[in-house]
Amino acid sequence: MVKRKSIFAEFLAFLMHNKAYWMIPIIIVLLFFAAILILGGTSAAPFIYTLF
Repeated sequence: MVKRKSIFAEFLAFLMHNKAYWMIPIIIVLLFFAAILILGGTSAAPFIYTLF
């Protein structure tokens, strides 16, 4: 039985295999903005708006 990798692990393996290290900061920034958008609609919104 073959164990399947998660999407995250497979993507990291892809980045390491193709030596696309420059994509890692872009992914981190996109995840950061996604977290801000998600938290912007919750009760944590006043705390997020003080950062900007």
